Amino acid sequence: MDVGGQHFEVVERVGEPGVYDLRWVTGLNQGNGFASAKYGGEGQIDAELDDAIHNFLSQVDPTTGYIE
Repeated sequence: MDVGGQHFEVVERVGEPGVYDLRWVTGLNQGNGFASAKYGGEGQIDAELDDAIHNFLSQVDPTTGYIE
């Protein structure tokens, strides 16, 4: 999934419906990312995942690639 010029690999966790692992492929730190879940185990639509990624990126220091 591409958001704001950044690429994230999105994978739903096996055995955990509605829980997604998002790995920042183009980030400064290989393998950096986060998980996103919706209450009740419901799946998330692309717009919800897009919002989660934008929120994550807004917290990341562009110099270090980590949340400060």
